Amino acid sequence: MIEYEKKAVELLRNCREGVLSTVSKKFEGYPFGSFVTFISGPDRSIIFYASDIAQHTINIKNNSKACITLFNLNEGDKQDSSRLSLLGDIQKIEDDSDEISEKFIDFFPESAQYSKMHDFNFYKLKVNEARWIGGFGKIAWLNNNNWKALEPKWLKQEASMIKHMNDDHANSIISTLHAKKGLKDKDAKMIRLTIDGYYVLSKGVIYFIEFEEPCLNVKQYRDKLVTQAKEFRDYELI
Repeated sequence: MIEYEKKAVELLRNCREGVLSTVSKKFEGYPFGSFVTFISGPDRSIIFYASDIAQHTINIKNNSKACITLFNLNEGDKQDSSRLSLLGDIQKIEDDSDEISEKFIDFFPESAQYSKMHDFNFYKLKVNEARWIGGFGKIAWLNNNNWKALEPKWLKQEASMIKHMNDDHANSIISTLHAKKGLKDKDAKMIRLTIDGYYVLSKGVIYFIEFEEPCLNVKQYRDKLVTQAKEFRDYELI
């Protein structure tokens, strides 16, 4: 189960699109599937940008229950690919929309044009259950306590933590990116934190640097970053 959890988190943090299933308002009782792009929240929630006139938005306003399915298709046997289904309830995000918009645009720059339209809003899927399929025979309902909504204690300090790392410890970010992704970029920047690791922007591409365990407070995050700095010192670029 621990291995399944790690693989599921890896898929969540590296995936940007999925199939969102909502409960149809027009055809009551039937599921309705839509292709959506999304970002994951600081916790393991799903955040997407939707128009008021989209069918899935109409459905959500009538019934908040939904499921999003993420997948990573193999080149060969696609039936043996990894999939993650997250079930929960969707709510419109009323607060912090400007901050969320900045984060969303980091991953989807083209979404900036939609902010000029008044009928687009951010929505969050708060996960209640997680179903993992890692291939044939690798199937399980994951521990739902690890997927429920939470607010990390470092959240209000995220911006200052990122600035501190980019200004004073850029070598650590660069060496970790080199060690984990095999990429050499002296200009790599940390751009966003999550409980499971952080995102780095390198040459126009965003990469996720994972942690072994979730970091829920500032001390845990600081300790993990210090550990990575020591562990990957040999990967520093001179």
